[in-house]
This record gives sequence, C-alpha cells and structure tokens, in this order.
Amino acid sequence: MSDTLTVDVLDPKGKKAGTADLPGEVFDAPTNVPLIHQVVVAQLAAARQGTHDTKTRGEVRGGGKKPYKQKGTGRARQGSTRAPQFAGGGTVHGPQPRDYSQRTPKKMKAAALRGALSDRARAGRVHVVSGFAPGEAPSTKAALAVLDNLTVRRHVLVVVERSDEITWKSLRNVERVHLLVADQLNTYDVLVSDDVVFTQGALDAFLAGPTKGAKATATSTEAEEESK
Repeated sequence: MSDTLTVDVLDPKGKKAGTADLPGEVFDAPTNVPLIHQVVVAQLAAARQGTHDTKTRGEVRGGGKKPYKQKGTGRARQGSTRAPQFAGGGTVHGPQPRDYSQRTPKKMKAAALRGALSDRARAGRVHVVSGFAPGEAPSTKAALAVLDNLTVRRHVLVVVERSDEITWKSLRNVERVHLLVADQLNTYDVLVSDDVVFTQGALDAFLAGPTKGAKATATSTEAEEESK
C-alpha cells in the first residue's frame, strides 16, 4: 500500500489548478469484497420502510356471527366468515410490520468505504476540482463542461461541501449526476457510480472526518501520547 496518490485539480475552466494528495490509508486500502457486500446489504436493508401489513382474521371487520348452525347442514363447520378460506377473510402468515435494519459497526462501514474508494482510485476514477461554476451564480452548462473534461461515463458521484450551494444548484437536475455532501459519502453510492468527483473543499472535509485507516489512527494515537 503506497503512502499517497496524487491527482490533478482542475479549475472551472478545465485547466490544471494544482494537485491534491489522496492518502494511501483511505484511497489505496485493501478492497475486502465480502465486507463491502455485507455493508451494502445492510445499507439497502435499512432503507426498507417495513410498513407492509396484512390483516389476520382477528383484524378484519365483521364475521362475528356464526354463518350457519354447527350441525345438520351437511357442510363443514364454520365459526366466522372472516376465516382465511372465505373471500374477504383474513390472511394467514402475511407480512407484518418489521424493522429490517442490521447492526453494522462504524469501523466496518469505514473500512468498506475505504475499500470502495480505493478501487475507484486505483482505476483512475477519483477526480478533484476546485469548483464547478466560474462565477458566483449557478451554471449547469459550466458545471457540465467541467464534468465532460473529467469523464464521459454515465454515472458520476459528485461530493460537495454542505455550504456549496452554487455547485448543488448547478448539478442537482443533471440526470447522470448524484450529489452528496462529504459527510454522507457511503459505500453503496461509490459502487453504483462510475467516477467519483470531489470538490477541493469536500475532499478536505472528508479527510478530516472519521473515515481513516489504521495507519492514520495509529499516527494520531502516537501524537496524543507524545503530547502528554
């Protein structure tokens, strides 16, 4: 695992405005496919509402009166017209409200995200831009021109700062773009996107967050111990 990957930073006009360092502990980490699968399954499961509900025979309205007498009719005995075998009756073993969420430790989520980002970075599909609009007003045309200089693939994940309204307004209606705030970056959205584009501010905010590798954690721990 290398220490740092370096990518060019493009300005809104598509020209090189510098370089950005992608730390190896985040963008060149091992890609654990089973771990990523587990985290993605848990994320999709947590997105399910779980509000599906069917009525049992005790919940269906009516059916309180015995439909006919117990004996002498030649028919099978019945106690209610809301039994499952009757039209309009209750449902047997139907879906009931439930919580689909799975417990996924934060370290697993962070490791899976590092693996997904590393896979994109090793393929040259992680990009950094200084911004998407040349002025102080939103411009979808200008933002698309920046994207076209980076990639022509169909699905692009753009990571922005929470306060970056110009970029958000410029790209929010573009079909092939999915916008996320830096602290919302997740494994699933990285995997379903062909390219990941960070603004410089979003990259800095993301790297300053909790998603860092064991090496960075150890370094910070050593620094804390030395300061004591």
